[in-house]
Amino acid sequence: MEYIFCYFLFMRIKKEIILIFLFFIISSTCYGKEVPFTLEDRDRIIRMEAKLSEIDKRFEQIDKRFEQIDKRFEQVGRQIDQLFNFLWILAVIFSSITAATIGFAIWDRRSMIRPFEVKTREIEERIKDLDEKKIKNLVESLREIAKADSKVADALKKFNLL
Repeated sequence: MEYIFCYFLFMRIKKEIILIFLFFIISSTCYGKEVPFTLEDRDRIIRMEAKLSEIDKRFEQIDKRFEQIDKRFEQVGRQIDQLFNFLWILAVIFSSITAATIGFAIWDRRSMIRPFEVKTREIEERIKDLDEKKIKNLVESLREIAKADSKVADALKKFNLL
């Protein structure tokens, strides 16, 4: 920031020096008489040109410094872009790991439930394989037992089998 301030300060000083120089030229011509150009005036102009060239050199140095600062800003901008790219890559990796974990959990649950499904199907097939005759024989035998045991009779009445 101080470089910017110095740059504008030198620009303003340069303008003021030129304005003062013009003021002296204009004010010297306002008087009616002609002032001869002396050796001292020539030396002043030479010194003034030397000072102006020094100021120009300083401005060039300041311009070079600004170019260096601009390059540094570009480097910082590139580093920020690289950081954002890295963050995007991390987000994608995290999302992939999360999706893979959820997929594995679902697959594991299904593979764990399959044996129970198989056993349930086997039991259903066994029940279907039973003859109605076997079931009728079972109910008849329970009715015979119910004649002797009142608890069995109550149970059969409860399910409308007696």
